[in-house]
Amino acid sequence: MQSIIEKNNDFIFLLFKEMEKDNLGYIYRGRFTQEITDNILLLSESKLEKEEQSSKTKKRVYSILVECLQNITRHQDDTGDESHESLGYFVLQKKSDKYYITTGNLIDKNNIDYIEKLIAKVNSLEKEELKAYYKEILEEGHFSQKGGAGLGLIDMAKKSGSKLQYYFRDISDAFSYFYLHTVPTLEEGQDKSLNPQHSLESIVNIHLKLNDNNVLLVFNGLLNQEGLMGILSSLEGQMMGSATLKKKVYYVVVEMLQNIVKHGLNPTQELNANPGIFILAEKDDQYHILTGNFINTSHVNELKTKLDTVNDMSNDQLDQLFNKSLFDFENDNSKKAGLGIIDLKIKSNNQLSYFIHPVNNEYSFFSMECIIHFQ
Repeated sequence: MQSIIEKNNDFIFLLFKEMEKDNLGYIYRGRFTQEITDNILLLSESKLEKEEQSSKTKKRVYSILVECLQNITRHQDDTGDESHESLGYFVLQKKSDKYYITTGNLIDKNNIDYIEKLIAKVNSLEKEELKAYYKEILEEGHFSQKGGAGLGLIDMAKKSGSKLQYYFRDISDAFSYFYLHTVPTLEEGQDKSLNPQHSLESIVNIHLKLNDNNVLLVFNGLLNQEGLMGILSSLEGQMMGSATLKKKVYYVVVEMLQNIVKHGLNPTQELNANPGIFILAEKDDQYHILTGNFINTSHVNELKTKLDTVNDMSNDQLDQLFNKSLFDFENDNSKKAGLGIIDLKIKSNNQLSYFIHPVNNEYSFFSMECIIHFQ
Protein backbone atom coordinates (compact mmCIF):
# COMPACT_ATOMS: atom_id res chain seq x y z
CA MET A 1 0.00 0.00 0.00
CA GLN A 2 1.57 3.27 -1.16
CA SER A 3 0.15 6.61 -0.19
CA ILE A 4 -0.23 9.40 -2.73
CA ILE A 5 2.26 11.52 -0.77
CA GLU A 6 4.81 8.68 -0.78
CA LYS A 7 4.42 8.39 -4.54
CA ASN A 8 4.84 12.14 -5.05
CA ASN A 9 5.85 14.25 -2.02
CA ASP A 10 4.82 17.54 -3.62
CA PHE A 11 1.50 16.38 -5.13
CA ILE A 12 -0.71 18.37 -2.75
CA PHE A 13 1.45 21.48 -2.73
CA LEU A 14 1.75 21.60 -6.53
CA LEU A 15 -1.99 21.01 -6.97
CA PHE A 16 -2.69 23.73 -4.39
CA LYS A 17 -0.42 26.21 -6.20
CA GLU A 18 -1.84 25.35 -9.61
CA MET A 19 -5.42 25.76 -8.39
CA GLU A 20 -4.51 28.96 -6.54
CA LYS A 21 -2.90 30.39 -9.69
CA ASP A 22 -6.12 29.92 -11.66
CA ASN A 23 -8.37 30.52 -8.63
CA LEU A 24 -10.03 27.12 -8.91
CA GLY A 25 -12.28 26.68 -5.90
CA TYR A 26 -14.15 23.41 -6.29
CA ILE A 27 -13.58 20.27 -8.38
CA TYR A 28 -15.64 17.09 -8.53
CA ARG A 29 -14.72 14.04 -10.58
CA GLY A 30 -16.95 10.97 -10.54
CA ARG A 31 -20.43 9.64 -11.17
CA PHE A 32 -23.19 12.25 -11.11
CA THR A 33 -26.37 11.27 -9.28
CA GLN A 34 -29.19 13.55 -8.21
CA GLU A 35 -27.88 13.53 -4.63
CA ILE A 36 -24.36 14.45 -5.73
CA THR A 37 -25.67 17.16 -8.05
CA ASP A 38 -27.74 18.61 -5.19
CA ASN A 39 -24.68 18.60 -2.91
CA ILE A 40 -22.51 20.33 -5.53
CA LEU A 41 -25.20 22.97 -5.99
CA LEU A 42 -25.44 23.44 -2.22
CA LEU A 43 -21.69 24.03 -1.83
CA SER A 44 -21.57 26.25 -4.93
CA GLU A 45 -24.54 28.28 -3.71
CA SER A 46 -22.80 28.79 -0.36
CA LYS A 47 -19.68 29.97 -2.17
CA LEU A 48 -21.71 32.41 -4.29
CA GLU A 49 -23.49 33.77 -1.22
CA LYS A 50 -20.14 34.61 0.42
CA GLU A 51 -18.49 36.07 -2.68
CA GLU A 52 -21.23 37.93 -4.53
CA GLN A 53 -23.21 41.06 -3.67
CA SER A 54 -25.34 41.04 -6.80
CA SER A 55 -28.40 38.80 -6.59
CA LYS A 56 -28.69 38.91 -10.41
CA THR A 57 -25.17 37.51 -10.79
CA LYS A 58 -25.84 34.78 -8.21
CA LYS A 59 -29.08 33.83 -9.95
CA ARG A 60 -27.47 33.77 -13.39
CA VAL A 61 -24.46 31.68 -12.33
CA TYR A 62 -26.65 29.26 -10.35
CA SER A 63 -28.94 28.79 -13.33
CA ILE A 64 -26.00 27.86 -15.55
CA LEU A 65 -24.61 25.55 -12.87
CA VAL A 66 -27.91 23.65 -12.89
CA GLU A 67 -27.87 23.34 -16.69
CA CYS A 68 -24.21 22.21 -16.78
CA LEU A 69 -24.72 19.54 -14.12
CA GLN A 70 -27.89 18.27 -15.77
CA ASN A 71 -26.00 18.04 -19.05
CA ILE A 72 -23.35 15.74 -17.48
CA THR A 73 -25.97 13.58 -15.78
CA ARG A 74 -27.99 13.33 -18.98
CA HIS A 75 -25.09 12.07 -21.10
CA GLN A 76 -22.83 10.15 -18.71
CA ASP A 77 -24.20 6.72 -19.71
CA ASP A 78 -24.26 7.30 -23.46
CA THR A 79 -21.01 5.44 -24.21
CA GLY A 80 -21.48 2.35 -22.06
CA ASP A 81 -17.82 2.68 -21.07
CA GLU A 82 -16.90 1.67 -17.50
CA SER A 83 -13.30 2.93 -17.33
CA HIS A 84 -12.14 5.80 -15.10
CA GLU A 85 -12.34 8.04 -18.15
CA SER A 86 -16.11 7.62 -18.13
CA LEU A 87 -16.37 9.66 -14.93
CA GLY A 88 -17.77 13.17 -15.21
CA TYR A 89 -15.83 16.31 -14.32
CA PHE A 90 -17.00 19.62 -12.83
CA VAL A 91 -14.98 22.74 -11.96
CA LEU A 92 -16.08 26.06 -10.47
CA GLN A 93 -13.64 28.93 -10.87
CA LYS A 94 -13.70 32.69 -10.30
CA LYS A 95 -11.23 35.08 -11.90
CA SER A 96 -11.69 38.82 -11.65
CA ASP A 97 -15.42 39.45 -12.19
CA LYS A 98 -16.06 36.20 -14.04
CA TYR A 99 -17.22 32.75 -12.98
CA TYR A 100 -15.89 29.99 -15.19
CA ILE A 101 -17.82 26.71 -15.14
CA THR A 102 -16.20 23.70 -16.76
CA THR A 103 -17.76 20.29 -17.29
CA GLY A 104 -16.38 17.15 -18.87
CA ASN A 105 -17.75 13.82 -20.02
CA LEU A 106 -16.84 10.94 -22.30
CA ILE A 107 -18.46 10.96 -25.74
CA ASP A 108 -18.61 8.74 -28.81
CA LYS A 109 -16.36 10.13 -31.54
CA ASN A 110 -19.25 9.86 -33.98
CA ASN A 111 -20.84 12.81 -32.15
CA ILE A 112 -17.87 15.20 -32.39
CA ASP A 113 -18.80 16.65 -35.79
CA TYR A 114 -22.35 17.39 -34.64
CA ILE A 115 -21.14 19.03 -31.40
CA GLU A 116 -18.55 21.19 -33.16
CA LYS A 117 -21.05 22.40 -35.74
CA LEU A 118 -23.64 23.15 -33.05
CA ILE A 119 -21.15 25.14 -30.92
CA ALA A 120 -19.95 27.05 -34.01
CA LYS A 121 -23.58 27.87 -34.81
CA VAL A 122 -24.34 28.90 -31.21
CA ASN A 123 -21.18 31.05 -30.95
CA SER A 124 -22.06 32.86 -34.18
CA LEU A 125 -25.40 34.09 -32.84
CA GLU A 126 -26.14 37.20 -30.80
CA LYS A 127 -28.40 37.25 -27.77
CA GLU A 128 -31.72 37.75 -29.57
CA GLU A 129 -30.73 35.31 -32.32
CA LEU A 130 -29.99 32.66 -29.68
CA LYS A 131 -33.46 33.10 -28.22
CA ALA A 132 -35.00 32.68 -31.66
CA TYR A 133 -32.85 29.61 -32.43
CA TYR A 134 -33.80 28.01 -29.09
CA LYS A 135 -37.48 28.60 -29.87
CA GLU A 136 -37.02 27.21 -33.38
CA ILE A 137 -35.50 23.95 -32.08
CA LEU A 138 -38.32 23.60 -29.56
CA GLU A 139 -41.04 24.18 -32.17
CA GLU A 140 -39.48 21.75 -34.67
CA GLY A 141 -39.53 19.07 -31.97
CA HIS A 142 -36.25 17.39 -32.95
CA PHE A 143 -35.70 15.67 -29.62
CA SER A 144 -33.48 12.79 -28.71
CA GLN A 145 -33.91 10.40 -25.81
CA LYS A 146 -31.35 12.43 -23.86
CA GLY A 147 -33.30 15.66 -23.89
CA GLY A 148 -33.14 17.50 -27.18
CA ALA A 149 -31.04 18.60 -30.13
CA GLY A 150 -28.36 20.43 -28.15
CA LEU A 151 -30.88 22.51 -26.23
CA GLY A 152 -28.58 22.41 -23.20
CA LEU A 153 -25.69 23.97 -25.12
CA ILE A 154 -27.94 26.64 -26.59
CA ASP A 155 -29.38 27.42 -23.17
CA MET A 156 -25.91 27.73 -21.59
CA ALA A 157 -24.81 30.22 -24.25
CA LYS A 158 -28.09 32.12 -23.98
CA LYS A 159 -27.88 32.44 -20.19
CA SER A 160 -24.16 33.17 -19.97
CA GLY A 161 -24.06 35.80 -22.72
CA SER A 162 -20.59 34.48 -23.64
CA LYS A 163 -19.06 32.23 -26.28
CA LEU A 164 -18.64 28.55 -25.42
CA GLN A 165 -15.09 27.22 -25.21
CA TYR A 166 -14.47 23.51 -25.74
CA TYR A 167 -11.81 20.84 -26.17
CA PHE A 168 -11.81 17.19 -27.24
CA ARG A 169 -9.14 14.95 -25.69
CA ASP A 170 -8.49 11.74 -27.57
CA ILE A 171 -9.10 8.61 -25.47
CA SER A 172 -9.34 5.67 -27.91
CA ASP A 173 -10.46 4.80 -31.42
CA ALA A 174 -14.07 5.05 -30.25
CA PHE A 175 -14.13 7.76 -27.58
CA SER A 176 -13.00 11.30 -26.77
CA TYR A 177 -13.34 13.32 -23.61
CA PHE A 178 -15.38 16.48 -24.15
CA TYR A 179 -14.66 19.58 -22.05
CA LEU A 180 -17.12 22.48 -22.13
CA HIS A 181 -16.11 25.84 -20.68
CA THR A 182 -18.65 28.60 -19.98
CA VAL A 183 -17.99 32.12 -18.68
CA PRO A 184 -21.26 33.36 -17.14
CA THR A 185 -21.10 37.03 -16.16
CA LEU A 186 -23.35 40.09 -16.21
CA GLU A 187 -20.67 42.74 -16.61
CA GLU A 188 -20.19 44.51 -19.92
CA GLY A 189 -16.97 44.10 -21.90
CA GLN A 190 -14.08 41.68 -21.56
CA ASP A 191 -11.08 41.79 -19.26
CA LYS A 192 -8.12 41.64 -21.67
CA SER A 193 -5.94 39.89 -19.07
CA LEU A 194 -8.26 36.86 -18.99
CA ASN A 195 -7.92 34.12 -21.58
CA PRO A 196 -10.74 31.54 -21.40
CA GLN A 197 -8.90 29.09 -23.67
CA HIS A 198 -5.77 29.25 -21.49
CA SER A 199 -7.95 28.71 -18.42
CA LEU A 200 -9.48 25.62 -20.04
CA GLU A 201 -6.04 24.20 -20.87
CA SER A 202 -5.02 24.47 -17.21
CA ILE A 203 -8.21 22.72 -16.11
CA VAL A 204 -7.59 19.87 -18.58
CA ASN A 205 -4.03 19.44 -17.24
CA ILE A 206 -5.32 19.28 -13.66
CA HIS A 207 -7.90 16.68 -14.72
CA LEU A 208 -5.13 14.41 -16.02
CA LYS A 209 -3.34 14.61 -12.66
CA LEU A 210 -6.55 13.81 -10.80
CA ASN A 211 -7.14 10.81 -13.08
CA ASP A 212 -3.71 9.42 -12.18
CA ASN A 213 -4.66 9.29 -8.49
CA ASN A 214 -8.42 8.69 -8.92
CA VAL A 215 -9.21 11.90 -7.04
CA LEU A 216 -12.95 12.35 -6.59
CA LEU A 217 -13.26 15.68 -4.85
CA VAL A 218 -11.07 18.75 -4.36
CA PHE A 219 -11.86 21.91 -2.42
CA ASN A 220 -9.36 24.75 -2.47
CA GLY A 221 -9.79 28.08 -0.72
CA LEU A 222 -10.10 29.87 2.61
CA LEU A 223 -11.30 27.58 5.38
CA ASN A 224 -13.13 28.55 8.55
CA GLN A 225 -15.88 26.79 10.50
CA GLU A 226 -18.53 27.88 8.00
CA GLY A 227 -16.50 26.64 5.03
CA LEU A 228 -15.78 23.38 6.83
CA MET A 229 -19.51 22.71 7.22
CA GLY A 230 -20.03 23.39 3.52
CA ILE A 231 -17.51 20.71 2.56
CA LEU A 232 -18.97 18.21 5.02
CA SER A 233 -22.48 18.76 3.68
CA SER A 234 -21.32 17.86 0.17
CA LEU A 235 -19.19 14.88 1.23
CA GLU A 236 -21.75 12.28 2.20
CA GLY A 237 -23.22 11.94 -1.27
CA GLN A 238 -19.78 11.27 -2.79
CA MET A 239 -18.94 8.20 -0.69
CA MET A 240 -19.79 4.56 -1.27
CA GLY A 241 -19.75 1.72 1.26
CA SER A 242 -21.29 0.86 4.60
CA ALA A 243 -22.59 3.31 7.18
CA THR A 244 -19.67 2.35 9.43
CA LEU A 245 -17.14 3.18 6.71
CA LYS A 246 -18.83 6.50 5.93
CA LYS A 247 -18.88 7.40 9.62
CA LYS A 248 -15.16 6.68 9.95
CA VAL A 249 -14.31 8.72 6.84
CA TYR A 250 -16.53 11.56 8.00
CA TYR A 251 -14.82 11.66 11.41
CA VAL A 252 -11.34 11.69 9.86
CA VAL A 253 -12.32 14.45 7.42
CA VAL A 254 -13.68 16.57 10.29
CA GLU A 255 -10.47 16.15 12.29
CA MET A 256 -8.21 16.96 9.33
CA LEU A 257 -10.22 20.04 8.34
CA GLN A 258 -10.32 21.21 11.95
CA ASN A 259 -6.52 21.02 11.98
CA ILE A 260 -6.46 23.58 9.14
CA VAL A 261 -9.02 25.86 10.80
CA LYS A 262 -7.40 25.74 14.25
CA HIS A 263 -3.70 25.29 13.54
CA GLY A 264 -3.20 26.55 9.98
CA LEU A 265 -1.62 29.83 8.99
CA ASN A 266 -2.77 32.58 6.67
CA PRO A 267 0.39 34.23 5.25
CA THR A 268 -1.58 37.29 4.12
CA GLN A 269 -3.31 37.62 7.52
CA GLU A 270 -6.45 38.69 5.65
CA LEU A 271 -9.91 37.56 6.70
CA ASN A 272 -10.70 35.20 9.53
CA ALA A 273 -9.83 32.00 7.66
CA ASN A 274 -6.85 29.90 6.59
CA PRO A 275 -6.01 28.89 3.00
CA GLY A 276 -6.02 25.15 2.51
CA ILE A 277 -6.84 22.27 0.20
CA PHE A 278 -8.93 19.15 0.83
CA ILE A 279 -8.76 16.07 -1.40
CA LEU A 280 -10.73 12.81 -1.39
CA ALA A 281 -9.38 9.98 -3.56
CA GLU A 282 -10.30 6.33 -3.98
CA LYS A 283 -7.59 3.76 -4.77
CA ASP A 284 -7.26 -0.01 -4.26
CA ASP A 285 -10.38 -0.28 -2.08
CA GLN A 286 -9.21 2.55 0.14
CA TYR A 287 -10.22 6.14 0.69
CA HIS A 288 -7.28 8.54 0.69
CA ILE A 289 -8.04 11.76 2.57
CA LEU A 290 -5.49 14.51 2.03
CA THR A 291 -5.17 18.07 3.28
CA GLY A 292 -2.62 20.83 2.82
CA ASN A 293 -2.10 24.14 4.58
CA PHE A 294 0.52 26.67 5.65
CA ILE A 295 2.20 26.44 9.06
CA ASN A 296 4.84 28.48 10.88
CA THR A 297 8.31 27.24 9.96
CA SER A 298 9.23 27.50 13.65
CA HIS A 299 6.67 24.74 14.39
CA VAL A 300 8.00 22.26 11.83
CA ASN A 301 10.33 20.26 14.07
CA GLU A 302 7.74 19.92 16.83
CA LEU A 303 5.12 18.72 14.33
CA LYS A 304 7.50 16.20 12.77
CA THR A 305 8.33 14.80 16.21
CA LYS A 306 4.64 14.35 17.05
CA LEU A 307 3.86 12.61 13.75
CA ASP A 308 6.90 10.33 13.83
CA THR A 309 6.23 9.38 17.44
CA VAL A 310 2.59 8.54 16.73
CA ASN A 311 3.47 6.56 13.60
CA ASP A 312 5.93 4.40 15.56
CA MET A 313 3.43 3.43 18.26
CA SER A 314 1.31 0.31 18.61
CA ASN A 315 -2.45 0.55 19.12
CA ASP A 316 -2.10 -0.04 22.88
CA GLN A 317 0.56 2.66 23.15
CA LEU A 318 -1.64 5.05 21.17
CA ASP A 319 -4.60 4.44 23.50
CA GLN A 320 -2.42 5.14 26.52
CA LEU A 321 -0.98 8.30 24.98
CA PHE A 322 -4.45 9.51 23.96
CA ASN A 323 -5.80 9.10 27.50
CA LYS A 324 -2.73 10.77 29.00
CA SER A 325 -2.97 13.72 26.57
CA LEU A 326 -6.70 14.04 27.09
CA PHE A 327 -6.20 14.94 30.75
CA ASP A 328 -3.00 16.95 30.31
CA PHE A 329 -4.64 20.25 31.25
CA GLU A 330 -1.36 22.02 31.92
CA ASN A 331 -0.42 21.94 28.23
CA ASP A 332 -3.86 22.57 26.77
CA ASN A 333 -2.85 24.37 23.54
CA SER A 334 -0.26 21.85 22.35
CA LYS A 335 -2.38 18.99 23.66
CA LYS A 336 -5.18 19.70 21.19
CA ALA A 337 -2.97 19.39 18.12
CA GLY A 338 -1.41 16.23 19.52
CA LEU A 339 -4.77 14.68 20.33
CA GLY A 340 -5.97 15.14 16.76
CA ILE A 341 -2.93 13.38 15.31
CA ILE A 342 -3.22 10.50 17.79
CA ASP A 343 -6.92 10.08 17.06
CA LEU A 344 -6.35 10.06 13.29
CA LYS A 345 -3.90 7.19 13.65
CA ILE A 346 -6.28 5.27 15.93
CA LYS A 347 -9.34 5.78 13.72
CA SER A 348 -7.59 4.95 10.43
CA ASN A 349 -5.34 2.19 11.83
CA ASN A 350 -2.78 3.26 9.21
CA GLN A 351 0.40 5.29 9.07
CA LEU A 352 -0.12 9.04 8.62
CA SER A 353 1.87 10.11 5.58
CA TYR A 354 3.07 13.70 5.52
CA PHE A 355 5.43 16.05 3.76
CA ILE A 356 6.56 19.56 4.65
CA HIS A 357 7.53 21.84 1.79
CA PRO A 358 9.63 24.88 2.85
CA VAL A 359 8.27 28.12 1.38
CA ASN A 360 10.41 30.73 3.15
CA ASN A 361 11.90 31.45 6.57
CA GLU A 362 8.50 32.30 8.05
CA TYR A 363 6.16 29.58 6.80
CA SER A 364 6.05 26.14 5.20
CA PHE A 365 3.37 24.06 3.46
CA PHE A 366 2.23 20.99 5.41
CA SER A 367 0.63 18.05 3.54
CA MET A 368 -0.96 15.10 5.35
CA GLU A 369 -2.68 11.93 4.15
CA CYS A 370 -4.86 9.47 6.01
CA ILE A 371 -5.87 6.13 4.43
CA ILE A 372 -9.00 4.17 5.36
CA HIS A 373 -9.62 0.63 4.08
CA PHE A 374 -13.07 -0.28 2.82
CA GLN A 375 -13.07 -3.44 4.97
